[in-house]
Amino acid sequence: MNEENQSEENQTVKHMASVKAAWDKAPEGPKKAAALKHYQAAEKAHEAENHEEAHNELKQASRALV
Repeated sequence: MNEENQSEENQTVKHMASVKAAWDKAPEGPKKAAALKHYQAAEKAHEAENHEEAHNELKQASRALV
């Protein structure tokens, strides 16, 4: 893995951890359920090494929690 890919990987992992922490603190309800769907989509994108899609899904998850 080259340095640029490693940097993207690190950013994705940090972003996922941040969103997961916010999700953990959120009260139960439809917003949390919607955020979970986006977070799970982000996990799948991350596993496929599609960092752009993962970040987009994480942003949507964050918005769903607001």
